[in-house]
Amino acid sequence: MLRARDLVRLLRPHQWVKNGFVLAGVVFGHGWDNPHTVVLALSAFVAFCFASSAVYAFNDCIDAEQDRGHPDKRTRPVARGAISVAEALTLAVLLALVGLALASLATWGVAATVAGYLALNVAYTLGLKHVPVIDVLALASGFMLRLLAGTAGIGIVPSNWLLACGMLLTLFLGFAKRRAELERLAGDAGQHRAVLAAYSPRFLDGAITACAIGMIVAYVFYTLAPETAELHGTSGLVLTVPWVLLGTLRYLFRLRYRGGGGDPSSELLRDPALTAAVVGWLATVLWLIA
Repeated sequence: MLRARDLVRLLRPHQWVKNGFVLAGVVFGHGWDNPHTVVLALSAFVAFCFASSAVYAFNDCIDAEQDRGHPDKRTRPVARGAISVAEALTLAVLLALVGLALASLATWGVAATVAGYLALNVAYTLGLKHVPVIDVLALASGFMLRLLAGTAGIGIVPSNWLLACGMLLTLFLGFAKRRAELERLAGDAGQHRAVLAAYSPRFLDGAITACAIGMIVAYVFYTLAPETAELHGTSGLVLTVPWVLLGTLRYLFRLRYRGGGGDPSSELLRDPALTAAVVGWLATVLWLIA
């Protein structure tokens, strides 16, 4: 029983909520009325679940020694020796292969995107995470690959506004993650994650603010764009802007005053107001365009 629990912790299924980016194309591209498109999108989603778990297992193998000195990560299965590095690495390879196989059953475009995602994260784990700004851009690019897999990968033309909003949102979350780590680890930050030694609270606060403002502005323009109204048959998407404002401001509140912001998935599951903002936004979008 304990062994199974350790394996689940290694795979981090609670992080699969991030793969919801794959399904954005079905919603905003009006693909839900095409069963074939829905099946392709769901296949891509499952493929990314396997691929992302492979990335987590691989990352834990590489960072096991460093994680043992981290106040939170030291309880991870590989770091505390519940699962060996060899076992975790073998599982990572198997998960990656299954993810690629599932992706290829969808389309070759999805398979190429999943392969790109895996390659990007290997590069991130082995070096990119040590380069300031590039580390956050790499994290954001992983989300953008999910978005592209669920749009261009399955034959849905992605909206430029959708891509802009997605990129700014993921940059916002990435810089917020670094800010939370810097606050959480204080003077030992650079020892636990080398890139944190190059960041300052002032720079990160500025980057977070710029990305948040850019994201909200881009989203407002998206809701007001004539092509958006034409595609969805309504000009009412502007009614979803308050939900975006609530979610953004609540996340910033969690980051600055509640010690949160380090893990978007955990924040979403732990904070009722943030959950309400996301559910309210999604419900309003579906009500307006469905």
